[in-house]
Amino acid sequence: MLYGLLRIIFTFIYSVIFPTTVKGKENIPKEGAVILAANHLSNWDPPLVGTFIPRHLAYMAKEELFKVPILKNILENVHTFPVKRGASDRAAIKTALQMLEAKECICMFPEGTRSKDGKLHKGAPGVALIAAKSKATVIPVAIQGTFKLRPFRKITLIYGKPMTFEAEKVDKENLQEFTEKIMQEIASMLKIK
Repeated sequence: MLYGLLRIIFTFIYSVIFPTTVKGKENIPKEGAVILAANHLSNWDPPLVGTFIPRHLAYMAKEELFKVPILKNILENVHTFPVKRGASDRAAIKTALQMLEAKECICMFPEGTRSKDGKLHKGAPGVALIAAKSKATVIPVAIQGTFKLRPFRKITLIYGKPMTFEAEKVDKENLQEFTEKIMQEIASMLKIK
């Protein structure tokens, strides 16, 4: 119920206050395990990624957000789960894998944190590892316009073509290669050369 209410609120926000152009919604599978892997420019990005898709979207979010009592309740009610940044968080990986095993759709930010300069940065292998272990489809997502967002500034949200981890071995080299492919897709959608 809370998720549906928030979707209505954010649909208004991203239609009127921050006019948003959305492309590629047809690339998101209607069912099955899916990871939306997006670049990250601001705190407005997580709700933006989920507002315009027909599926319920769960989020992996930094654990610090769960230390704010009211925010913690809201996050837990919309199926958001904490992750420790800067380290391999086995509990977060396990939670993500359980959600994907249940054929859910989750949002992750491969860069691991918001961009401080508005540019796309190197991705960490977390998305690739979870995709490899879960066999989930990865949808690269490109966000433009949310860095230092101001009212009535235009936003562009692009959902890219589905990708899957196809290497036979789940090792460091193959995970890095798949991570780079995801980031290259995001860069391409952002028209970064």
